[in-house]
Amino acid sequence: MIAPVVVSVGAATHTGLRRRLNEDSFLAQAPLFLVADGMGGHQAGDVASAAVIDVFRPLAGRAVLTVDDVGFAVARARSAVEAIAGDGASRAGTTLSGVAITAVDGVGYWLAVNIGDSRTYRLAEGRLEQISVDHSVVQELIDAGELLSDDAQRDRRRNIITRALGAGSDGEADYWMIPAEAGDRLLVCSDGLSSEVPDALIHDVLRRSEDAQAAADRLIALALERGGRDNVTAIVIDAVHVSARALGAADDESDIDSDTRPRAGATGGVR
Repeated sequence: MIAPVVVSVGAATHTGLRRRLNEDSFLAQAPLFLVADGMGGHQAGDVASAAVIDVFRPLAGRAVLTVDDVGFAVARARSAVEAIAGDGASRAGTTLSGVAITAVDGVGYWLAVNIGDSRTYRLAEGRLEQISVDHSVVQELIDAGELLSDDAQRDRRRNIITRALGAGSDGEADYWMIPAEAGDRLLVCSDGLSSEVPDALIHDVLRRSEDAQAAADRLIALALERGGRDNVTAIVIDAVHVSARALGAADDESDIDSDTRPRAGATGGVR
């Protein structure tokens, strides 16, 4: 099967300037682009994130994945992390964010998945939007109108997440289906990037860097320049070619569940 979305990818990770252990793990091989940010330190946060990525690794190399493929893998990943916790690492857990390439009637789509506060962004036609919605205390306060977005970076509760794989959480992952377009540039990152580098600067790097690997490297460098207080990982995905809907095909997308679309008003970004 011919891939409905052909991509160019760059990826980079760094332990940061204050940590001794890199608890981030990632997978950047079509059709999967995922970042897992482990929690629990020497109580196996690094093992938890690696275990999640290992569950998804056998799916790499396919032309497309389905919603069921990703959903079943998330369920297996949760079981893998809970097994680690069962061995005594009771705090072991991890976030998971990213995209898979999928298709609807042969047309290329991004299937985004998120649990926790790692993030997925999309740059399209010069506009950066955060596709994922953080599962965090500060995001809930923002949604409730009790905290301004501009204050979130400085709030002492910014590192408290409300959903994860493991760490005693049974919260579910969110999913979105987004039509892919040639020229799309996606970023998947751990919060070691988004907590150090503001969206406006991320937007500038993604817009100005011609090469996906150069963009990923520059984003990591910026996070380190601005403090590097956490592990930091970035995957940049460029859509080089996207299969188009056949001429004369219906434009009705009613077969796609409306719940899988980005929630209006829930995504941030730079316009």
